[in-house]
Amino acid sequence: MEAPTQSPPQTPPDHHHHHHAPINHNDADLLLHQRQRSANNKRYLIVLAINYILLFVGSVASSLFAKFYFIHKGSSRWVSTWVQCAGFPVLLLPIYLPYLFNFTRRKPFSHLTPKLFILSLIIGFCLGLNNLLFSWGTSYLPVSTSSLLLSTQLAFTLILSALIVKQKITFTNLNCVILLTLSSILLSLCSSSDRPQGLTRGKYYIGFFSTIGAGLLFSLYLPVMEKVYREVYCYEMVMEMQLLMEVAATMLATIGMAADGGFREMKREGEMVFDLGPTWYGLTLVFNIVCWQMCFMGTAGMVFLTTSLTGGVCMTALMAINVLGGVVVYRDSFGGEKAVSAALCGWAFCSYVYGMYVKTKGDDKKVQNNHGMEMTQIVLDNH
Repeated sequence: MEAPTQSPPQTPPDHHHHHHAPINHNDADLLLHQRQRSANNKRYLIVLAINYILLFVGSVASSLFAKFYFIHKGSSRWVSTWVQCAGFPVLLLPIYLPYLFNFTRRKPFSHLTPKLFILSLIIGFCLGLNNLLFSWGTSYLPVSTSSLLLSTQLAFTLILSALIVKQKITFTNLNCVILLTLSSILLSLCSSSDRPQGLTRGKYYIGFFSTIGAGLLFSLYLPVMEKVYREVYCYEMVMEMQLLMEVAATMLATIGMAADGGFREMKREGEMVFDLGPTWYGLTLVFNIVCWQMCFMGTAGMVFLTTSLTGGVCMTALMAINVLGGVVVYRDSFGGEKAVSAALCGWAFCSYVYGMYVKTKGDDKKVQNNHGMEMTQIVLDNH
């Protein structure tokens, strides 16, 4: 089916036909899957490192550019929704470059089944709705309140991962979720609590429920994607599905913008409201679009290569880095609460990474032992 040079993890069928041992195909798939995602697989580690860099740079840069947009009088909810998904053409690079440079013989989109295609579009529409809810929440609520509500996201992710993908709740991941949630709450409590001008009780409730909805939807998105990715055998397919999702989300945002006069608002904002002028307005939107794509690429890759919980942990840990980015770039105040929050965040993240490292080493030993037992069984069967 595919060359063994394909990005991990893949499941070439020839491996199954050589098993004479009384072991079912699901076990063989699992063993192969574990070997390819092991810490000893250099290609896997390189792809994982690239994805974390994309998530790190994308998350920090998108938060800085979003702040830049609002600092210079940008305020459109539709624009901030649209920029989160409109950069989907960027995803054509990781999809087509490996094929053009002969890293893989698999043609892009050649193994995308109708089921995966439809699932991608449905999840994409949900992602578009999530982007809109997030933008509504942040435009109607004080920064502190929206951050506080979004800090519940990781706890939702752990519960939903346990239900959907049977994620085991261990001391390591529970400890990490509690510490990161406390860190997020502390951050939100020390953020500026000024209410946006003209915030009525009705708008406050719209913002409140929009933010809770966004947190819940994204918490659901992570484990659902982990479950869907079990039917996907290479990284390029993940990017193809991500492209379809972003196209669906962009369609939703574009229809909403057109119906609500969002494009006219964007033009007026660029020419008359944004205080640096239309050129800087355009550049701000372009940088925002590219950074959001990097962030989503990194998230999708992390969920595929590790687990939905790890993806959620990495994103939450980056909240503290985003705050530090604001301190460095925009000279935001850095009080004791932010320092304690950043320390909690770092501690939680390091303990989780160490727990993952210990678990990976243990899994590798199990896989090697199982492989040795299989080989013994094959030898006995052949005799």
